[in-house]
Amino acid sequence: MKRFRKNIKLYISLISCGIAASCAPKIDNAKPIENTSASKADFSKYIAIGNSLTAGFADGGLYLEGQQLAFPVMIAEKMKAQGGGEFKSPFFTESQSNGSGYIRLKALVNGQPVTEEVTDKLAVRGLSPLDKPLYTKYTDEINNLGVPGMRLDMVDLKGLGSPLGNAYFERLLPDDAATTTYRQFATSKNHTFFSFSLGNNDALGYATNGGVVKPDGTSTLTDIVKFETNLKAFIKDLTGNKQKKGVIATIPDVSAVPFLTTVTRQALLQAANTASAAQGGPPVEALFITTKAGTRPATDNDLFVLPFASSGLLGKLNDQNIPYGLHPYNPIESQYVLDETEVAEVKTRIDQYNNMIREVAKDNDLALADIHAFLNKVKNGYVYNGVIISNKYITGNVFSLDGVHLTPMGYAIMANIFIEAINAKYGSQLDKVDAMKYRGVKMP
Repeated sequence: MKRFRKNIKLYISLISCGIAASCAPKIDNAKPIENTSASKADFSKYIAIGNSLTAGFADGGLYLEGQQLAFPVMIAEKMKAQGGGEFKSPFFTESQSNGSGYIRLKALVNGQPVTEEVTDKLAVRGLSPLDKPLYTKYTDEINNLGVPGMRLDMVDLKGLGSPLGNAYFERLLPDDAATTTYRQFATSKNHTFFSFSLGNNDALGYATNGGVVKPDGTSTLTDIVKFETNLKAFIKDLTGNKQKKGVIATIPDVSAVPFLTTVTRQALLQAANTASAAQGGPPVEALFITTKAGTRPATDNDLFVLPFASSGLLGKLNDQNIPYGLHPYNPIESQYVLDETEVAEVKTRIDQYNNMIREVAKDNDLALADIHAFLNKVKNGYVYNGVIISNKYITGNVFSLDGVHLTPMGYAIMANIFIEAINAKYGSQLDKVDAMKYRGVKMP
């Protein structure tokens, strides 16, 4: 998944917060399960292929605490009891522990969150020719191959690991390996077992950018033929023509993350009416948005992006004294809202991606971690080991401050989804992670 730190750093005035109570956890560790595969899994060299979720990205950045609590790290720790070997990650050093930088919760003012950027102890070694950060190199052998921003339609791009490409990938490559593709990088580790969690960025960028496509290719919806071709080729390489074992994850519904569910039409209308009443103005009855079909009033099925809450744009007058978003002649721009037609488009595409993932898992006799089903359950809220979890911003315990990536508790629960799938498929008895030992959003 992508980086969202830049646009979520201000006072978010439309979100009410409370602190969820915690209860004593009940850990349901693995029990012997009938082996459903012809051969058991070999955990002696486990590698993790994926994007920012695999890397431990959180709070709008990649930093040491998140790296140390990435879900593959938790899985690898449980594998040690069943023959698992050392699992190495490209950790930032203590002196550069804040990595790319991130955001933290500074205060709650009348229940409203105030965040700030963390900009000390960064692992930035300089700027690229495009004036974007380049991170301190880490070119030792690693098992966690998670690269923030990685997409399935980019895994075969030469030059992606150059200073003009993905800085998180460039960090992991020697200077003379800039033309190495991510698939080449990931399939050259002589592994015995793998986890594969790629594909959500192939829809996420489009969703979080309101369906607006950027020139850099990070906000397109990947073509389904391209997705299937790259997925099958990657898995073929990882399995060695079905000889090696692993687990592959489905893609979550990216339209159900707090980044797109927190700022509602009703909350925006309430804020606009409060401001209008304070100035002696008339009541505000509608918001107007820009869609590919033209301007129209917003509905409750349209999803506003989290940064719009703190943008200060709503109601701002233009040169013609027309308030932003409150009149059809000055509508909310498309990048701030994923309209209901685009929501349906994203959901359909993710369903198509997941059908391909399930088919590939079946054809290659792999375990399937159904992250899509899990996060849909989180969307509606439920009790996990005595703690309420949901997709609520800050208080839901699962999602970090960027509204897309997970908290340590969220990553621990995700690790358990993988562990359950591995045990069920291969007859292993990996213990579950005690997710209640890990925090949700860190309170001030």
